[in-house]
Amino acid sequence: MKKALLEKTVESAIEKLSKLKANEALLAELQWCLGSYRYDQNPIGLIEKSQKALDLLKSKKQENSRAVSQKLLQDLEKITLN
Repeated sequence: MKKALLEKTVESAIEKLSKLKANEALLAELQWCLGSYRYDQNPIGLIEKSQKALDLLKSKKQENSRAVSQKLLQDLEKITLN
């Protein structure tokens, strides 16, 4: 998994969750995990929270198909499955 893809995807997920005003606790956890990852390069917590964000964003897409891009969902799946 490439560091740049991981960071860019998580930043996009944070931005989308913020715009949707969905699950402020998860948003804060993702932001914290991203900072932690940048410090220690350990992606475990970031990947865990990204999986939760993926699940939440999938449900938001089912509610409104235009709310979340398919590319963001695919990128989140890439980082959480690898």
